[in-house]
Amino acid sequence: MIALRTLLIGLLLTVAADDALAQMRVRVHASGFSQPVAVVQDPTDPAVQFVVEQAGRIRALRNGAVQATDFLDLRSSVASGGERGLLGLVFPPDAATTGRFFVNFTNNAGHTVIARFRRTSDPLVADASSRFDLRWNGPLGAPLIEQPATNHNGGHLAFGPDGYLYIGLGDGGSGNDPNHLAQNRSTLLGKMLRVDVNVPDSHPIGYIVPPDNPFAGGGARPEVWSFGWRNPWRYNFDDVTRGGTGAMIAADVGQNQWEEVNYEPRGRGGRNYGWRNREGAHDNVTSLPPAFMPLVDPIHEYDHSVGSSITGGYVYRGASTAFRGRYFFADFIRSRVWSLALAIGANGEATASDVREHTSELGGPGELANVASFGVDAAGELYIVSYGRGVILRLVLPPGTPANLRIIR
Repeated sequence: MIALRTLLIGLLLTVAADDALAQMRVRVHASGFSQPVAVVQDPTDPAVQFVVEQAGRIRALRNGAVQATDFLDLRSSVASGGERGLLGLVFPPDAATTGRFFVNFTNNAGHTVIARFRRTSDPLVADASSRFDLRWNGPLGAPLIEQPATNHNGGHLAFGPDGYLYIGLGDGGSGNDPNHLAQNRSTLLGKMLRVDVNVPDSHPIGYIVPPDNPFAGGGARPEVWSFGWRNPWRYNFDDVTRGGTGAMIAADVGQNQWEEVNYEPRGRGGRNYGWRNREGAHDNVTSLPPAFMPLVDPIHEYDHSVGSSITGGYVYRGASTAFRGRYFFADFIRSRVWSLALAIGANGEATASDVREHTSELGGPGELANVASFGVDAAGELYIVSYGRGVILRLVLPPGTPANLRIIR
């Protein structure tokens, strides 16, 4: 009798959990955008978010209402189209006191610029005259990162739990990284960078290299944190303030066969994620050796029968216990959304399991319409950026398993 009750309890719990995972919905949070690529929470005001448009505008939202005045308009400085444009926005940990923020965009010559700005006395309007472009080849070097082709610019910016700025750069474009740049120790392309931007306005290049960067003492450009990226499109850190591990979870867009999710435990720099020698967990172009071994395989991948351009998201840390700790991601081309469970081992590494697709319950590909990015608000709740529809969607998640489920002992 006890065994039967235990079995029934297990079945009830499984059904309840599955039912909770099946109740996800979306609603339109804000609309009227042109090719939006990101939604970013204002760290100083929970009611305010910013929407980045690829052509060069940043629009301010207050309680979901689009403000009449742009936060920042960089259209005259931005080359937009394809994989180029205004691609990233991030606020530093000290944004409340400094008023600073950073953007990543493609300039009119086709090169990557990481620029620092400040807000005006009106926090919903930036001071365009405060612009400072970070310099990557010394005080006399050009304030840009040269791009040899029009694609694979990366574009995302994120601050880690260590307070440093992480900058994901693609391999410079074309197909199969023809110059093997993602494995080249002397270039920034195909790398994740990590820099300390907490410097005075008068600093000549706008950042310093953290002394614990893995190549600060030599062996590669000192700004480099990791190697072997093709086109990292959205990476974020599991929020330690909400019980997360501080790990970086990064999506890397594939070439012809595999899209991948990579997991990096907190502070575990100096890794090589394998491109172009590997695509996902598979050999790709191996005519030249990698910069160093071992090559780190993704924790999850899918082939091009499933989707063909991954969009990274977040480990959910909001109010829904049914989804807390699951990693959300999407495919831009197929307009599909999934989540997966993460099991963290004693060594801090993760394995992925229980991959669940949520596309249908979110309204289908027509509702999602090219997921360019995810966002997270001040409460830890998730948003989806629909590039095709020009809308920001808010995920509405169930709170968890039913509260009236009684365990019989």
